Amino acid sequence: MSRNATFTPPPGARAYRLRTARGEFAVVDSPAAGGAEPKGLVLMLPGFTGSKEDFTLLHEPLAARGYRTVAVDGRGQYETDGPAHDESAYTQRELARDVLAQAAALDAPVHLLGHSLGGQIARAAVLLDHSPFRSLTLLSSGPAQISVSQQERVKLLRDALAVLTMEQVWETMQAMGPPEEVGGPLRGPGDEERLRLRWLGTRPAQLLATGRQLCTEPDRVAELAALPLPCHVVSGERDDTWPVPLLDDMALRLGARRTVIAGAEHSPNTDRPQPTARALAGFWDNLPPRPAEAEGRDAEKG
Repeated sequence: MSRNATFTPPPGARAYRLRTARGEFAVVDSPAAGGAEPKGLVLMLPGFTGSKEDFTLLHEPLAARGYRTVAVDGRGQYETDGPAHDESAYTQRELARDVLAQAAALDAPVHLLGHSLGGQIARAAVLLDHSPFRSLTLLSSGPAQISVSQQERVKLLRDALAVLTMEQVWETMQAMGPPEEVGGPLRGPGDEERLRLRWLGTRPAQLLATGRQLCTEPDRVAELAALPLPCHVVSGERDDTWPVPLLDDMALRLGARRTVIAGAEHSPNTDRPQPTARALAGFWDNLPPRPAEAEGRDAEKG
């Protein structure tokens, strides 16, 4: 792969493989900006057909607010390895356990953020064990299965993957016109060649398994609401994947903070990164410290 066909991390960030108890995961890791008071660590999970690069435009504004951000390719996504044809590796529980391993490897209390599919994987992770996490942010990620129209698009994609190569599927989708956010390659930073290579790097079994999850996910809001974990529901003002009123209702049921990003659709992180970053940091800034953290601060003062 030529250098100009790869994604470039934002200034100050580095791309590497995070070693965990469940294997290595490709990440982009951006430290808090020099001169900013370090405030915390954020782990960011991308959506269906996405990758860690979907958060590229959030790293710098969050670093300026004092947050270290680590965006990850999940198992079988883009630059993280995974089986090409074994869907059992990509059950939601397995992907959730990967997130717990990533949090353990980062070895610090984590603000967990998931976009779209990543939000449902994040939810599954905190339902397995919420103790590593300081908060959960669901970015354009709803309470249960995706909308009927998006289910139809995902089914078309899954049918195509059953008979065509990834290259052939890409060519077919390009011929059909601009893809939707869920049922086709997610828009993101980079030209068409970079996006094509990202698509080709994603494992077919990962797309098949997670596409099925998006179409069948049950409503687990009550389980999440029972956890002592602060939640934030963020979306654009328009979303074809989970209608905005559905996200409003989910936030009420969770007792969560709710933010709607004006001028954004399913991907506020790429549509309107600056106001999205302000909303995210504003939520984290106002969270009370954990008891152990508060004790540590008191000790330092003493």
